[in-house]
Amino acid sequence: MRSALFSPYKIGPLELPNRIAIAPMCQYSADEGLATDWHMIHLGQLALSGAALLIIEATAVVPEGRISPDDLGLWSDAHTEALRPIVAAMRRHSPIRIAIQLAHAGRKASSAAPWLGGANIKPDEPRGWQTVAPSAVPHAEGETVPLALDAEGLRRVKDGFVDAAGRAQALGLDAIELHGAHGYLLHQFLSPLSNRREDEYGGSLENRMRFPLEVFDAVRAVVPDSMALGMRISASDWVEGGWDLESSVVFARELEARGCHFIHVSSGGLSPQQKIPVGAGYQIAFAERIKRETTMPTIGVGLITEPAQAEHILQSGQADMVALARAMLYDPRWPWHAAAELGAQVAAPPQYWRSQPHQYKTLFGETRLGQR
Repeated sequence: MRSALFSPYKIGPLELPNRIAIAPMCQYSADEGLATDWHMIHLGQLALSGAALLIIEATAVVPEGRISPDDLGLWSDAHTEALRPIVAAMRRHSPIRIAIQLAHAGRKASSAAPWLGGANIKPDEPRGWQTVAPSAVPHAEGETVPLALDAEGLRRVKDGFVDAAGRAQALGLDAIELHGAHGYLLHQFLSPLSNRREDEYGGSLENRMRFPLEVFDAVRAVVPDSMALGMRISASDWVEGGWDLESSVVFARELEARGCHFIHVSSGGLSPQQKIPVGAGYQIAFAERIKRETTMPTIGVGLITEPAQAEHILQSGQADMVALARAMLYDPRWPWHAAAELGAQVAAPPQYWRSQPHQYKTLFGETRLGQR
């Protein structure tokens, strides 16, 4: 049986040679939002993985939208220029398609890097700042109370997404993923746990979806037809009375009607009260339901670690693509190893074939991994 994982696929205008995406992974290694040598090393090695699509980490569209002071940003031309040589290096040495996840952390901003504890940094503390959100409701007890965004604040956020999308286009990237998941700003508007507004952006499901959809529409208007545009969502808050799968289906249909090219289905992150039954592929049922209810390409993600597991997800129609994160860090050649296990083919950069082609036969038996 032909491998579904290594069959070609298309999302919007993007032709992909297989169904493997590298999910965005925050690195907390930027300098005032500027990409550093770390990003060249980190993204460069992932670009050589054999995956079809690489999604650059959550990238803030305004300074106060960073999760931490060390987050990547794309709010100025200087940030574009810092990323440009990294993108160029990946282009020189890999055919992988490159996307970027544009984000605003909302009330979860101004936090320390994970290896520094990840705690909220108060506005009056070094490197901290005042956070903003749909409503003046903190993420957790004792954390900074965010300022509720007024009309000017909403405009600033929306303009930030639009401007960053323009810079992504200027970088020659292939796709944009808007971050509407993991408890960050757009997700905060969607969930009734964080959105307590009484204007046209709060209350009913229609109103809570309004601002995220306005951001999508504004970005859609400036993104050329040659770029794919999608969104990552949390399909459930895993908290009673919070954002749930039924609401996610409605939201997905609204995105599809607006020309969304793909939806990347994750979950959680909005509330410390969440109770997540973590296990292998624990979020795939969410992707399966949204795939069934729409015609949008659907990316499943969440503890997908084994090639046979990924193959089953696709063969059984639970998702159209799979995204890996930590598994790809653990094994940056995961797609090559998966191809060998599944008896499939994945393209290898020609430099590897020229250098030590005999090692590929040793590692992968008779499986052919690329053209010499």
